[in-house]
Amino acid sequence: MTHHEATGVKEPMLGAIAGDIIGSVHEGTLIKRKDFPLFVPQSCFTDDTVLTVAVASAILHGRDYGSSIREWGRRYPNAGYGLWFLDWLLRDEAPPYNSFGNGSAMRASSVGWAFSELDAVLSEARRTAEVSHNHPEGVKGAQAVAGAVYVARASGSKAAIRDFLEDAFGYDCSSSIEDLRAESEFDVTCQGTVPAGAVAFLTANDFEDAIRNAISLGAMRTHSPALRAHWPKPSMAPCPSPSNGKSCSVWTHPC
Repeated sequence: MTHHEATGVKEPMLGAIAGDIIGSVHEGTLIKRKDFPLFVPQSCFTDDTVLTVAVASAILHGRDYGSSIREWGRRYPNAGYGLWFLDWLLRDEAPPYNSFGNGSAMRASSVGWAFSELDAVLSEARRTAEVSHNHPEGVKGAQAVAGAVYVARASGSKAAIRDFLEDAFGYDCSSSIEDLRAESEFDVTCQGTVPAGAVAFLTANDFEDAIRNAISLGAMRTHSPALRAHWPKPSMAPCPSPSNGKSCSVWTHPC
């Protein structure tokens, strides 16, 4: 990877972090509407942001993904991680735990910006997932997000993104946002949330509309205001503090 390619990792970060912060106060609420304020005093970043930064940092500094994820995650231990992931995070020698939770997908977006060939994007996305989420569906979710970002860069076409997700991964992106909203239920799996996040993006008019679409699916079902970088998911926390700061209470899910 060239220096130019590596610096491209920075491009999606503001969008990813903004989507995470906007979604933070809605996670766990089963909201089913789009008319909500984007930012409120309680809005904050969550584990989505921390681990997206961790993957980007690994790419920029040539580190292995597992070490970078553990380092960043331990800096912010109260960011709202899933219980199984938190156990993995805090044990240096913990092996991957065969998860297909959407945590693998939410941290992979920068990979789609950092590499100039689709095969490389998919290979690196696999590596980001396998350190913890080594179930085939967990790997597929990470590859789908990173690959969709790459296809968006390469083609600029929503049709190309939809075709990629359906042909390469078998995801059904044909549902309407209204149908998904009506059917929305608790789901933190890659196979349940990545296609829904894709539809939120594919049916949106712009960046803000994509975020509103994703959150309106009911906060428990979403993981992406827009394939813009990553999906909000059920792990809620007041603003996370670094490990040397004041701790905060969190509600975590098992993935």
